[in-house]
Amino acid sequence: MFEAAVFWFFASILVGAAVCVIIARNPVHSALFLVLAFFTAAALWMLLRAEFLAIALVLVYVGAVMVLFLFVVMMLDVNLERLREGFWANLPLGLAVGGVIVVEMIAIITRSYVDKPAPAAPGPAYSNTKELGRVLYTDYAYPLELAAVLLLVAIIAAIALTLRKRKDTKYQDPGRQAAVKRADRVRLVSMPSEKND
Repeated sequence: MFEAAVFWFFASILVGAAVCVIIARNPVHSALFLVLAFFTAAALWMLLRAEFLAIALVLVYVGAVMVLFLFVVMMLDVNLERLREGFWANLPLGLAVGGVIVVEMIAIITRSYVDKPAPAAPGPAYSNTKELGRVLYTDYAYPLELAAVLLLVAIIAAIALTLRKRKDTKYQDPGRQAAVKRADRVRLVSMPSEKND
């Protein structure tokens, strides 16, 4: 009973935050509501005993992606009127797609309850993170290594794209800076002292 009450508490906050993401007029407020939605979704993952997914959601999305969104929103001068121009024109299509997604979710949830009984709760010594690691590094070791190689290639490509030399950019040469002598940089000038009358 307590677990169900906690679920409905976090689920209602999550739905409210998701609605506020869409209807908020300020993009910074919308991004902050999305942060709240991510935190409540992480709490729901914790209720499902998926602590690794909850921590990954907080670290990756709240800690990295949302900070990037906030920086982009605050640094760019976003024209809000142009963003809202096509809202009413695209509303019927958006409602239709949302309705289809809701019907699919209801069908999946009811089918999972009708076809088979709920699985037994794991014991107190069960660790979701340990089980996930065991499955990833045994059954899915090759796809995991392939994904790691693809991410490494993407990181190297991003670094290579940003490090290309431009003619209008000034660069420092550390070797030339270290080889400079004091006489090259400092010039001592002998001047007579001034007399106060």
